[in-house]
Amino acid sequence: MEVVKNIMVSYMDYTSPSTQYFFDVNKSPLFRKDSNNYINVLGIQQLNSLENTSLLDIFLSKNNVIEPHYHQNAAQLVYCISGAATISLLNPFTKQIQNYSVTPGQVANIPQGWWHYEVATADHTHLLAIFNAPTPEVILGSDILKFTPAKIMAHTYCLDKNEWKKAIAPVKPSTYIGPYENCNRETGNMPYMNMYNQQQEYIRQYPTSYNHRYWSY
Repeated sequence: MEVVKNIMVSYMDYTSPSTQYFFDVNKSPLFRKDSNNYINVLGIQQLNSLENTSLLDIFLSKNNVIEPHYHQNAAQLVYCISGAATISLLNPFTKQIQNYSVTPGQVANIPQGWWHYEVATADHTHLLAIFNAPTPEVILGSDILKFTPAKIMAHTYCLDKNEWKKAIAPVKPSTYIGPYENCNRETGNMPYMNMYNQQQEYIRQYPTSYNHRYWSY
């Protein structure tokens, strides 16, 4: 019995009536775009007996995107329950975007702190994102774009400050799922359709010794 107690969470009183062992994730919304695109969350705030585990329950329709972001406190395992999605991540060691198409029963692993995003490639896509932390903390791309002072971006990257402010004007903080419902911009079939050409141009200008074997288009 002592062995069992030693592997339990030291701060948790497992005899207390306030200790929770069940929770309905459907009743814990994190973000809702519409009835087909939303995210539910389960962390230690919802279920206090959790240890280093949490999850996001993600529902998407085709071409909707979980915006570029990173998790500063956890690695993430994305499991496809239904539908299909492309999980894309920026490998900070190779400086390449790696794309992984997942269908039911398949997973993609995203190391802690890596920039990534998910694109639904079919309607009724259901993803389960599992984290090795009691709460899935996140830094969103929309927040970085919106809250970094325009003068800093312009000065750092030799941009025209007014043009930069104009370019990011449509960006809404904490977008979570894009594109916006009122987005009138014409797009191709996939939001990253020109990524390969852009990446190849970057590699041409800044060659490295890395093996560029990760492209999966």
